[in-house]
Amino acid sequence: KVKTKWADILGSLEIDTPDESMNLLVNKWLRYQAISGRMWGRTAYYQQSGAFGFRDQLQDSLVFLPIDPKLTEKQIRLHAKHQFEDGTVLHWWHPITDTGLPTKMTDDLLWLPFLMIHHYVETGDLSLFDESSEFYDNKKLKTSLYDHCIRAIDKVLSRMSKRGLPLIGAGDWNDGLSAVGLDWKGESIWLAEFLFYILSEFQKISVLKNDFNRSDNLNKAADTLKQAFEKHAWDGEWFFRGTKDSGEKFGSKENKDGKIYLNAQTWSVISGITDDEKQTSAMKAVQKHLIKKNGPLLLYPAYKKPDKFIGYLSRYAAGRRENGGVYMHAATWAIWAFAKLGDAKNAYNVYQKLSPINNGMKPDEYFAEPYVTPGNIEGPDSPQYGRGGWTWYTGSASWLQKVVVDWILGIRASEEGLIIDPCIPKEWKGFTVKRKFRNTNYNISVINDSHVSSGIKKIEVDGVSQESIIIKPTGQKFSNVKVYLG
Repeated sequence: KVKTKWADILGSLEIDTPDESMNLLVNKWLRYQAISGRMWGRTAYYQQSGAFGFRDQLQDSLVFLPIDPKLTEKQIRLHAKHQFEDGTVLHWWHPITDTGLPTKMTDDLLWLPFLMIHHYVETGDLSLFDESSEFYDNKKLKTSLYDHCIRAIDKVLSRMSKRGLPLIGAGDWNDGLSAVGLDWKGESIWLAEFLFYILSEFQKISVLKNDFNRSDNLNKAADTLKQAFEKHAWDGEWFFRGTKDSGEKFGSKENKDGKIYLNAQTWSVISGITDDEKQTSAMKAVQKHLIKKNGPLLLYPAYKKPDKFIGYLSRYAAGRRENGGVYMHAATWAIWAFAKLGDAKNAYNVYQKLSPINNGMKPDEYFAEPYVTPGNIEGPDSPQYGRGGWTWYTGSASWLQKVVVDWILGIRASEEGLIIDPCIPKEWKGFTVKRKFRNTNYNISVINDSHVSSGIKKIEVDGVSQESIIIKPTGQKFSNVKVYLG
């Protein structure tokens, strides 16, 4: 039974590319790591916990969407029960006692609508939004999951600065920014980008739910946020990361240490909150300042001494973990950003630098297992530059699989159907993908006789040519797709 179960999980999504190490990671190891280590075990050699992390488990459950979306649904239902009436959530909790840490982290709550959006895009099914769920602090009150999402969004919108940017509180995605906004004055530029993404995507859900007043309000909030972002977030060549309670910028050219942070650049592209020129400039800054031999650093230069107004991030030794190392989870988003810009060379370059198989070719330097992603790789300010650590128990496994399949191979779900939009090395002659989507098993062959990185000359679905790069759901059990690049 165990062998059959894993055969089903690992056989549900298969790729065959000229990069054998990519095939091995995507077809086997990344999925196994994300599911066994993160979803089921919730523990590893570097961290023994067993707790459910709100943002962590929701992101990890992305791995189930192309396999069995019902497994993602279970995670959504579980997490909705750990939301408070006011929209906030537990940062983490232990399953036996069902007790945990109420969070002042300002991004946690938004990952619930993020997952709901992605679940809908994968399945085309809105019914999950109608399901009812209790609240952690009021088990007698049950409202729809749609309402749970709205409460999360509204809570973040209620915590804005006078300039119209989200407050960072005790940290956003980066827990290490633990002292930036404890007085609820510090701002987060990354959170502005993430919030804009949520507002833009969730308003589409509101339209589908015939909740037009809500859709209008979300659109207005997105427009207002975009205006504030465009007015305040640009630092000349890149986006600064945020402001402290004092109003001082960090992640800015004005700083000695921590001049540039990765997430503020990548999510400016992913979210679409700014114009193409600034997106391109921001990612050029990533190339210039952050990409090193093992991938893009989370920030640079590392903090050389603790900054009590930054947080525990600055108390790590320089070059380690979040303080100037490659933080794999965030680094995978650079692949998404480069591919979204159509920059196949840099998207693949980042993948190659992050690949544990490639890094494992230097075992005395890398030190970590070559078949699972690490949480971090030490950066140039560390005496152990290039050493991997915190393997297995990292959110990077699910994300690395997703960005490779969705954005390098370009096979990704959309509301209308399955998008075919590769962004590959021009040297590749082609690749194949087997992927299940809305009850149809697709066998996709991409032919690259023209030796290009992107652009589609012709698509044939079961022998019938079509112009659109979106394959509409066929309703068949199997479907064969041929894609000719050029």
